[in-house]
Amino acid sequence: MSFRHDFHPTVLREYDIRGIIGETLREPDAVAIGRCFGTIVRRAGGADVVVGYDGRLSSPALEEALVTGLAGAGVNVTRIGCGPTPMLYYASAVQGAGGAIQITGSHNPPNYNGFKMVLAGRPFFGAQIREIGEMARAGDVESGSGTITRADVRADYVARLAQDWDGARGLKVVWDNGNGAAGEVLQALVARLPGEHHVLFGDIDGRFPNHHPDPTVAANLVSVVEAVRAQGADLGIAFDGDADRIGVVDDEGSMLFGDQLLVVLARDVLKARPGAPIIADVKASQVLFDEVAKAGGKPLMWKTGHSLIKAKMAETGCPLAGEMSGHVFFADKWYGFDDALYAAVRLLGILSRGTQRLSAIRKALPQVVNTPELRFDCDEARKFQVVAEVAGRLRQAGARVADTDGVRVLTDDGWWLLRASNTQAVLVARAEARDAAGLVRLKAALAAQLVASGLPVPDFDAPAAGH
Repeated sequence: MSFRHDFHPTVLREYDIRGIIGETLREPDAVAIGRCFGTIVRRAGGADVVVGYDGRLSSPALEEALVTGLAGAGVNVTRIGCGPTPMLYYASAVQGAGGAIQITGSHNPPNYNGFKMVLAGRPFFGAQIREIGEMARAGDVESGSGTITRADVRADYVARLAQDWDGARGLKVVWDNGNGAAGEVLQALVARLPGEHHVLFGDIDGRFPNHHPDPTVAANLVSVVEAVRAQGADLGIAFDGDADRIGVVDDEGSMLFGDQLLVVLARDVLKARPGAPIIADVKASQVLFDEVAKAGGKPLMWKTGHSLIKAKMAETGCPLAGEMSGHVFFADKWYGFDDALYAAVRLLGILSRGTQRLSAIRKALPQVVNTPELRFDCDEARKFQVVAEVAGRLRQAGARVADTDGVRVLTDDGWWLLRASNTQAVLVARAEARDAAGLVRLKAALAAQLVASGLPVPDFDAPAAGH
């Protein structure tokens, strides 16, 4: 029987495939993804694909459909069951699999779901994802009868995580699983770590009844902050829905931003790897890049997006990278993928070997004021053009501009950023200064550039975040 399939135009995104269950994403889409991805694996010389899924209510049915498609393309499928996305990455790396797919909606609302993919150990994104849509439309797929087996990798994964704990004493830690997919793995991990551990919302529940599973939003950290303060804990650690992103609060209950966490981790890695490159995305504070240089590293600013960061790490031999969104990537002793559980283990080791509390480390960093991430609508056909126009005017004016991903403009006050989102019809902006007056000037400069390109000025009235 011939195969052909059309996807909803919104689901094939830059870094993954994602949609709303029953509206833009259904089980036949999962079959088609399996059939096309399995074909790509076979044509690349691979023979097997590892499959995992998160705790969303729609994930088991999508997993069944995906496996059907993969086997129908003639690849052998290893099903590792429900767990965090990094566990899927780990299983793929250890097995040396031709491909891997995690069914997950990540930090999206409960009615969303999607697919994160790996091909021969490398991130699968961008044009590769668009190719799946083209193959499905054309019916350009292989046929076969792949084998289907089940494997429980949880014990091996937990043992490997715990292996790299290198602390000197136990800590008191509050963990917020947020009812996400890390639940069972997290319980097994804390049982192996010294110290006192308290897990909040440890059961896996795809309805996310306690709070939204995004640890970079302060409102979602209320429970862990309260628990850290009430129990006098050393720190709190929170995960997103599939545990590839981490959120951290210190012993005073103050949130560490992604770039602040990366400073702590980078200083430790650079003791053993002096002169190594450390990658962060363009939204990160200048403080991070300056602190990496002070610690003897080579700061490297790169494009936002977990797939793009992973690819750049592989290219440069970078031992550590991170994003403001809470993705942390260790290639030092680890496998180069984003793993919030592993990042947590390494952070605990650093703190338990040191003499400073995490709050003291945070307060000792240079203090700056910045906007939150500002997002505003811009037509899909226009967003990249606007960024190019702004870059052209700034260069003509002799401004100091970095164009790694959009435009990041350095001034005597600090810096501001304007970039086009790869996944939505929006422009993203951010600004950072040494003081409030400087931040006002930076926002005015950004606003002037937007007006010059015929756009309305976005709402800059959101309170500035200090860090």
